[in-house]
Amino acid sequence: MKCSECIQVAVALPVYNAFIYRVPQHLSSFVSIGKRVLVPFGRRRVTGYILGHSDPVLDKEMKYILDVLDEKPLFPSSMIPFFRWIADYYMYPVGQVIKNALPGGLNIYEFATVAITKRGEKALLDDSVTPLQKEILNCLKQGSCRRKILSTRLDKEIPNSLISAMEVLGLIIKKQELKGGEISPKKERYLSLIRQDMPVGRLSAPRKKIIDAVKDEGEISVKKLKELVPTAPGLIKSMEIAGQIKIFTKRVYRDPFGEPIVPDTAHILTGEQERAIFRVVSCLGRGFATCLLTGVTGSGKTEVYMQLAAEALKRGISVLVLVSEIALISQIERRFRARFGDCVALLHSRLSAGERYDQWMRIVHKEVNIAIGARSGIFAPFADVGLIIVDEEHDTSYKQESGLRYNARDLAVVRAKLNNGVALLGSATPSIQSYYNVTTKKFIEATLTERVEKRPLPAITVVDLRKNRDVRGIRHFITSELYTAMKETLDHDEQVLLFLNRRGYASFPVCAACGKAVKCKNCDITLTLHRGDNAYKCHYCGYSLASASNCSNCGSSQIKQLGLGTEKVEAAIKALFPDASVARMDRDTITRKGSMLKILKGLRERSTDILIGTQMAAKGHDFPNITLVGIICADLSLSFPDFRAGERTFQLLAQVSGRAGRGEVPGRVILQTYNPDHYSILSARKQDFKTFYNEEISFRKALDYPPFSRIIQLKISGRDSKQTGQYAQAVGNLCNVLKKNDMSFMKYVEILGPIEASLYRIAKQYRWQILLKCQSPRQLHRFVHQLIFENQAKINNRYVKLVVDVDPFFML
Repeated sequence: MKCSECIQVAVALPVYNAFIYRVPQHLSSFVSIGKRVLVPFGRRRVTGYILGHSDPVLDKEMKYILDVLDEKPLFPSSMIPFFRWIADYYMYPVGQVIKNALPGGLNIYEFATVAITKRGEKALLDDSVTPLQKEILNCLKQGSCRRKILSTRLDKEIPNSLISAMEVLGLIIKKQELKGGEISPKKERYLSLIRQDMPVGRLSAPRKKIIDAVKDEGEISVKKLKELVPTAPGLIKSMEIAGQIKIFTKRVYRDPFGEPIVPDTAHILTGEQERAIFRVVSCLGRGFATCLLTGVTGSGKTEVYMQLAAEALKRGISVLVLVSEIALISQIERRFRARFGDCVALLHSRLSAGERYDQWMRIVHKEVNIAIGARSGIFAPFADVGLIIVDEEHDTSYKQESGLRYNARDLAVVRAKLNNGVALLGSATPSIQSYYNVTTKKFIEATLTERVEKRPLPAITVVDLRKNRDVRGIRHFITSELYTAMKETLDHDEQVLLFLNRRGYASFPVCAACGKAVKCKNCDITLTLHRGDNAYKCHYCGYSLASASNCSNCGSSQIKQLGLGTEKVEAAIKALFPDASVARMDRDTITRKGSMLKILKGLRERSTDILIGTQMAAKGHDFPNITLVGIICADLSLSFPDFRAGERTFQLLAQVSGRAGRGEVPGRVILQTYNPDHYSILSARKQDFKTFYNEEISFRKALDYPPFSRIIQLKISGRDSKQTGQYAQAVGNLCNVLKKNDMSFMKYVEILGPIEASLYRIAKQYRWQILLKCQSPRQLHRFVHQLIFENQAKINNRYVKLVVDVDPFFML
């Protein structure tokens, strides 16, 4: 971008407009689109992002930028239309969209802090201050801090009026401090030789070894040299002074990858795989297209992805691969790295901040042309991405449920369209929305109907749990059919996967004396016992209670641990099969870095006999020696008050069933359920997506639910029950007035609510919701834009929060 007098800047704050700033002459040569700048905003200094050149605004005194924070742009100019589209569609400030896209820890903010003065220190000595002022001054002797942190440290509210009074007395001083920007390029010290023919005859043995190592490498890091010569750090400075070596700093990348990968070659394709690849390749370079790759589990979709990526790279096209779960990334990443080597970057939230920054910059510097990531990978800073692959496109994990509530699958289609590229969505159990788009010719379908090497689909046996209702203890859920199948599988030296989509030990602890459940003090939800942590925990707000706690209602210590979770199943399986090696995969067991890889390695190397897991174990994993899948209770997701409950149940059951029999030995599934006649259970048993789709789509059409309409959910929450309810009713009234005043709204927009949310209280917040439904996305967005932006005085409330969730997935 050429030097310009004015630039357009989006600030990383909840303000919807971009702002125009002047550029001082001494900074003009450093300004370019995609860089961060430090700008004055009100009384603060904040981070902003350069969006482009702008003409000056007449009759308005414009502020100057204070600094340019980057040597090179953090994102290409081609991504700005993408950021603007997201901001408009999801009704989210464009500066915060960019902030969400970038690696964390980059932005700089200015905060008001308070510090003790010399007069304040003197006042402490002569005891001339009040007790509270004395506490504050003693705290500030440790260093300046913000008023909020001061309140936390002293465990009491510190009024702003008291701070102002102490400032007037000269006891403290208010200061503005810049904070943030913790992440920066990593640099290491390197050595190189001053001359190649360096005489070494009179040098000591360690110095000779250093010279030889540098000769062999050309240049070598001090860190690596220390492994060869432990005393090297103490010798190199004197060697530099003697003119033998040169010491310099060099940027290095933090390595997020695991162990080295053995290279592989492209596999021989089935006829169906060849036809699917041909169908997608014929779209490359011909403008925008979206393809849906459907196929049974184990049909070789990943090989299709890799061969398509190879074809794209031949044409000079960058490739972005999205994976639904971080748990799956290691598997996909290993396969892509084995095929494509070091041209692969990795983007997901489990990387350290430094690792994610380095991977981001590898893409910016065009050092890689394939990126693999979870949901946030959609923001990979390729200048012109030509192929975007979304694996397991049906998965709800692609929907962000806080902050910027985007759907990465939908954004993949949008980004492909903006780049005239191809979006490939793949799934054995595609979403109703995506398959509907195939039937209306919006998407192109490619199908894989058979498993590779013509392996059979697993045989599924349905066990009716209603017949087992009189059995007590864990054998109520580990039925005789499942136990027998597990024993046979282990006797054949094969592996077992047990699936239960509920973590913890006991999900419904109840007092045996008074019958009251052990509930969260912040939420309308029962706590779950986690025996490994000796605590009852809330899975919504994080509140925990010691497992030895008595009943809060009657004081009894007799708590019955009812309900089931993966931890209880694990304990039972270890008792039933004491000689088997048992592992558990859920959110509790993968929190430490490397723990997920350890679990997967145990399965891959067959040191684990039985894996017990939640939905993260059900998706996409390929372990050929798992021949039995046991679904402990197939009905958990059916009871959700959500029109997608049947769809999610079918997808989850079909996916977890597909983990069985992916090797040479045929697989089988024991599916335990209380609802054996439900159409989602029957369809999952037959692994028949088309039958399920035909049943589900007729239900959606009858009730005018997506894909026949679009939905926006207004989520309302506040700490005061009455105040929140009144606000929700007021917003509902605004919706009704807006609808009555516009004929197109009267005709198309349906308002459902306001109503209390199914989970009325979470994290001390009382929750209401309003659903807005409309067949026209444009009319629906126009309605919400008018509601939010033309009624800000009524919508903005200090004590009650309103969040707009476009295309919501979770209605609780």
